[in-house]
Amino acid sequence: MEKNKDVVMTVEGLTKVFKSGIINPEYTVAAKDVSFDIKRGEIISLIGESGSGKTTVGKLILKLIKISEGKIKYKGKDITEINNKAEVKKYYRRVQGIFQDPFATFNPLYRVDRIFDMIFDSFDLNYKNKSQAIKEALDDVNLNPDRTLGKFPHQLSGGQLQRLLIARALLMDVDILVADELISMLDASTRIGVLNLLVESCKKHGMAVVFITHDLNLGYYVSDKSLIMYKGRLVERGNTKKIYENPIHPYTKMLFKAVPEIGERWDQDVEFIPEQVINDVNEFYNNNEGKGFVEIEEDHSVLFSDKEYK
Repeated sequence: MEKNKDVVMTVEGLTKVFKSGIINPEYTVAAKDVSFDIKRGEIISLIGESGSGKTTVGKLILKLIKISEGKIKYKGKDITEINNKAEVKKYYRRVQGIFQDPFATFNPLYRVDRIFDMIFDSFDLNYKNKSQAIKEALDDVNLNPDRTLGKFPHQLSGGQLQRLLIARALLMDVDILVADELISMLDASTRIGVLNLLVESCKKHGMAVVFITHDLNLGYYVSDKSLIMYKGRLVERGNTKKIYENPIHPYTKMLFKAVPEIGERWDQDVEFIPEQVINDVNEFYNNNEGKGFVEIEEDHSVLFSDKEYK
């Protein structure tokens, strides 16, 4: 992992194992040996199918679940050592999340203004004029303060609610924003606006974003770097353009092959056989046994085998 002043968080060998049952318990490895850096002002896309472990990684960064193995270091400090109330509060002052369903984030009984009141009550935000600061944040996310403040959640669209949550993050001046399927519930016409806003906010305020998605097109549109996940493992990582132009891992190739082409009808005779992907990956690992992660070009690494020689 890189060591420089721009790195705000380092993920090292991150593993999460879920246990179910007391007698004869079953164990599920949701994430295994995941490592990457998060730099200031950078958008990183965590890409994979449902169940690949990408949301688990996001929850681990947000301290919503406990780490089984490995470390997450925020500005050099292991976040597992952040335990007392004051330190946890300080951490959440700089690391925040936005989730898939914006309506679930807002209490329908309260006006949307409450999300701003809560952060001003909970954190020491250095603004001389609270109202002016809120209005400027809303302007930054292209919301009209007069038409937004004082409304109940049901009076606003999903896109407007997501913009409000981004405005909250900007007010808090967060270092890292974990955006889990941020726009999957929004209609196509709204998506591009929210994505453009996210990119603009990163470059303008230096906020880093972990963008969790299953959509390759969205990942390519917004991210500087991409992390491809398969069955809890990072299988390909690096510069987004390099990965998209030269995918190496069989799972990454399968994802690109599955993306529909505009103007081309889907061939109904083509069958997708999940077992074929598993077989291709196993064959790839067997043919490259012992290699582990290999950098095939600058800022583009591939997992050639899930078991390295000791």
